[in-house]
Amino acid sequence: MRIALLGAGRIGRLHARLLAATAGVDEVVIADADAPRATDVATATSGITRAAASIDEALDSADAVVIAAATSAHPDLIRTSLGRGLPTFCEKPLAADLDGTIAIAADIERSDAPFQLGFQRRFDAGYREARRLVSSGELGTLYVVRLAGHDPAPAHEAYIAQSGGLFRDFSVHDFDILRWMTGCEVEEVYADGGVRGFPVFAKYHDVDTAVATLRLVDGPFAVMTVSRHDPLGYDIRAELFGSSDSVSVGLGPRTPMRSIEPGVPPPPGPAWSDFLIRFEAAYAAEFVAFVALARGEAPSPCTAADGLAALRIAEAATRSLHEHRPVRLEEIAA
Repeated sequence: MRIALLGAGRIGRLHARLLAATAGVDEVVIADADAPRATDVATATSGITRAAASIDEALDSADAVVIAAATSAHPDLIRTSLGRGLPTFCEKPLAADLDGTIAIAADIERSDAPFQLGFQRRFDAGYREARRLVSSGELGTLYVVRLAGHDPAPAHEAYIAQSGGLFRDFSVHDFDILRWMTGCEVEEVYADGGVRGFPVFAKYHDVDTAVATLRLVDGPFAVMTVSRHDPLGYDIRAELFGSSDSVSVGLGPRTPMRSIEPGVPPPPGPAWSDFLIRFEAAYAAEFVAFVALARGEAPSPCTAADGLAALRIAEAATRSLHEHRPVRLEEIAA
């Protein structure tokens, strides 16, 4: 299988290395709007990678496509790839806004080509075990899910300006994993937040710190904290409290959190520094699943409909933040 990798930025560089090491992949052909950058990534990635002079050249020789370009390019690249009938993987999000996401999701659903959206946490061992414990009933009645998402440091201003806001850009992963772990849909969101440390966010009507509570249909309640700055490192956790057991995802020797109880040693570390390191194994497993999808051996583990569902929760949270009221999901276009 020859895979065209479209996009050679930070995530594209990781994907090139992981795809080259994925069983069943014979060649990775990298293309980027900045052609020298594609060449640099191909040169830096040992083994079976090479650069193409253009996206069309990469697609001409491809059996499947991985899209890791800028968000604004996702819809056109998805349509181009599916128009060629190629199995397609695209990093989240599908599009830059809700209307664009609804439109491209409809196009994907009408296509016969296999499609997988990149929500890598679904392939993390801890999250997968949490889902198993919920679905098997081993946790008993699930009472509460507590989510934490804390970045080590804010991105640069140019990224903040086009990110879509804290909930759409960052917390959308939490919203997806909440649906996936619990098997329940969110029906109402109440969110609040503000600028606690970085005034640049206010310039773009965004916040650097937020909280949210989520009511799920016939399911547990969920609470979430999210921040653009954690001085100790990258902190992503999920805690599930049930009638039979309580478990945590992301609690371990590299969690950037220390206890101040007497006699409790700090975690040995080092703390997770960013999402690329924390979830590298999950990204690798994600591509194993994509190869199986492309071969027709398995259904899509993360569909366009899943991406739209997570974004609708993010939209509800964003509206709640700005309007200071609970927002029901039925208010958000589907």
